[in-house]
Amino acid sequence: MKKTVQLLGLAFGIGLSFAPAAFVWKKPETKPVAPSQASPPNILLIFVDDLGWADLSSYGSEYYETPNIDALAAGGVKFTDAYAAAAICSPSRSALMSGKYPSRTGITDWIRASFQNAEARYDGKSKQEYERDLKQKLIVPPIPFELPLSEKTTAEYLKEQGYFTAFIGKWHLGLETHYPDKQGFDVNIGGCDFGQPPSYFDPYENARTKGIPTLPARKEGEYLTDREGDEVINLIRKNKGGSFFINYAPYAVHTPLGGKPELIEKYKAKSPAKGQGNPVYAAMIESLDQNVGRILAELKAQNLLENTLVIFTSDNGGLEGNPNNPITNNPPFRSGKGFPYEGGIRVPFIVSWPGQIAPRVSGSPAITMDIFNTILETAGTRPDRAIPNDGVSLLAHLRTGKPLPTRDLFWHFPHYRYEEVTPYNIVRSGYWKLIHNYEDDSDELYNLKDDIDETRNVASRLPKKRQELRGKLDGFLERTGAKVPVPR
Repeated sequence: MKKTVQLLGLAFGIGLSFAPAAFVWKKPETKPVAPSQASPPNILLIFVDDLGWADLSSYGSEYYETPNIDALAAGGVKFTDAYAAAAICSPSRSALMSGKYPSRTGITDWIRASFQNAEARYDGKSKQEYERDLKQKLIVPPIPFELPLSEKTTAEYLKEQGYFTAFIGKWHLGLETHYPDKQGFDVNIGGCDFGQPPSYFDPYENARTKGIPTLPARKEGEYLTDREGDEVINLIRKNKGGSFFINYAPYAVHTPLGGKPELIEKYKAKSPAKGQGNPVYAAMIESLDQNVGRILAELKAQNLLENTLVIFTSDNGGLEGNPNNPITNNPPFRSGKGFPYEGGIRVPFIVSWPGQIAPRVSGSPAITMDIFNTILETAGTRPDRAIPNDGVSLLAHLRTGKPLPTRDLFWHFPHYRYEEVTPYNIVRSGYWKLIHNYEDDSDELYNLKDDIDETRNVASRLPKKRQELRGKLDGFLERTGAKVPVPR
């Protein structure tokens, strides 16, 4: 049964005021042991918004500074070939909650918020851009405005296992009737229909929107990422006696860009590197890193670190932004958020569990839905057999290095994104990657083993491989009931 009571983040009476810049978390010196049969492990899922694969120093950045996240990677399994379920936010978030490809839920594009006229949908008067733009060659399918309550979410599975469940940060999966507290979370702090915060500073307002509905103002000028970090720490303290699942989905590092002035000045003094040089974005990343460090330190202080699975990843690739004033760059990959190339879909992915997972680097391909299955197995349960599921549990791979099953990965985006991106779908099969473009029925074929930046399209030279992968895409669309664009 879906919960109907929403609890707002009020800092639970604990006024935390840290100076996170002075702290760097250090990975514990532990060795893997046999799985414990004591209390069910805690699970902390950190699902960052718009963080690119190359936005961490542990993934190659020479401009951004992320010592706490780097320590997490050094103490756990760092994936090099991990993917978001989509190149934009809402589809990946639906995949995380449901364990399904976005094409199954129909959430293949970002969901509009109430201030973007989503409420009109409920009286049949909604007019979204896919209905208005007559310049587009194709009519693209409409999407649901929410993750249906009929979907059994990660939180609902864990509630059945006796977990306390909490959501902090960006939800972006529907209006108030579909907020996290209606989808299995005991506590919802900040989760609403917004895809981005009005502002990163309390009271989180702009000219159009007055605050975040589920995050009451607390201290004028307080930085949003610090506030979220406080709320996570408070929840850990209040629930340290039982098993908890905390889904921390920071609004950072999504636009509108906004960082702490002292950190912005710090990065203004640094030289750009590898196409990364936006001081405001860098300040946002450092604030994120500081709060990850604070949260890990709290787990350690409460003697919970060795009984907590920590997962860190992003919902899509980094946003490149205006070429004249770029936000970030995603080397060595091509392009960024929204695009079908690796820069749009490949993301950082780190899993840590001291005493259970030995530190190493994994080159096995993984995708957002795998997090769903991994969390369920960690909690001692599995997806209902009657419900379609598109992920695999990574737990054995994490613990022992057991190879993951050979499989193909798919993406389906039957929409337009501004003037730069037209409808597409993708299959990765081994090192081969095929991008199908709907507008002209063309294909791009790349071998990621020797063409990681996707500059050599070999589709015309390898017609059999192209045909094979097109067949796999067709099968995927049929299996998942995917909706496709049609000629105007």
